Amino acid sequence: MSVSNQAFVRSTIVPPEPAPLGEKGALAWVKKNLLATPKDVVLTVVALALLGWAVPHIVNWLFIQAVWSGPDRTFCATTVQGGVQPDGWSGACWAFVNAKFDQFIFGRYPLGERWRPTIVGILFVILLVPMLIPKMPRKGLNALLLFVVLPLLSFWLLYGGFGLEVVETSLWGGLMVTLVLSFVGIAVSLPFGIILALGRRSQMPIIRMICVAFIEIVRGIPLITVLFMASVMLPLFLPTGWTVDKLLRALIGVSIFASAYMAEVIRGGLQAIPKGQFEGADSLGLGYWQKTRLVILPQAIKLVIPGIVNTFIGMFKDTSLVSIIGMFDLLGIVRLNFTDSNWASAVTPLTGLIFAGFVFWLFCFGMSRYSGFMERYLDTGHKR
Repeated sequence: MSVSNQAFVRSTIVPPEPAPLGEKGALAWVKKNLLATPKDVVLTVVALALLGWAVPHIVNWLFIQAVWSGPDRTFCATTVQGGVQPDGWSGACWAFVNAKFDQFIFGRYPLGERWRPTIVGILFVILLVPMLIPKMPRKGLNALLLFVVLPLLSFWLLYGGFGLEVVETSLWGGLMVTLVLSFVGIAVSLPFGIILALGRRSQMPIIRMICVAFIEIVRGIPLITVLFMASVMLPLFLPTGWTVDKLLRALIGVSIFASAYMAEVIRGGLQAIPKGQFEGADSLGLGYWQKTRLVILPQAIKLVIPGIVNTFIGMFKDTSLVSIIGMFDLLGIVRLNFTDSNWASAVTPLTGLIFAGFVFWLFCFGMSRYSGFMERYLDTGHKR
């Protein structure tokens, strides 16, 4: 009998069978991740018990018994404290956040001029969004507008001059200052960190020693010390009558501090590149800068995206330390408003801090999620 007549030879591909019922769906996930072993069962029960006890109290304090509107502290205080709430009442005072919201965003920026930072914020979003989308065209032009044109235009709009009323930086504050410090710190620390990392691996002893000394000295002192020195010590070295704007001191201090940490993150990526990549680039006749720009750096930066974003997140939160030099970022302006006697109550400080913490978390979580997206998008040669 010929092979073509054998019954066991199929002429079509068998379609795939569906997964077993116990291997997919919500119940399968619960069984695999929460109830796989007796220890997992105990931990799951304990965790659910804690959540069942804590969540209702948290929701009740944050939302159900919270005060959402009111003109002053009397709406967020009990009768014993001189308010209208019954004795024993406890709830969040969102009326305080609602009344101070504009100040939390703009600081003491003049009311009639707040359209200027609003325009800056809108332009920032318009330029940032296409920059974050990998497949958007004209990335070079987008980067030029975002990192060169926008800062210059923003300084003119925020500070004034040339037809606009001058607003001194001492009046800037709130989320606006937090975003300004973070954007400048990120835009400066990444390129300077790359330069410092390359310098630390340089074959020229003087360049290597300068970069090593800079990185180790800056990393060895707290950011609050850097800001203090920029605010107090720097003016002592300037000629008589010279001064440096307080915001500029903060920008320089934050950028220097972040650059040192960024340099070590980038250096870790450079050291993770196999030696064969360097040798392959050399065999193609590429010079040092061609090899670094076209072969080495793209691979190194891709490997250390989590570390880069982690540095950005840490820097974003550390901007709250500018209060040491008399500037008020989001957290600083929230705390400053605790001294307002019109809103002095037992729940006002906690409510304000929860609001500030939520805003910080929102931005940091967004950076974290985008980092994960870029890791998956660029994960072409190191898939697990």
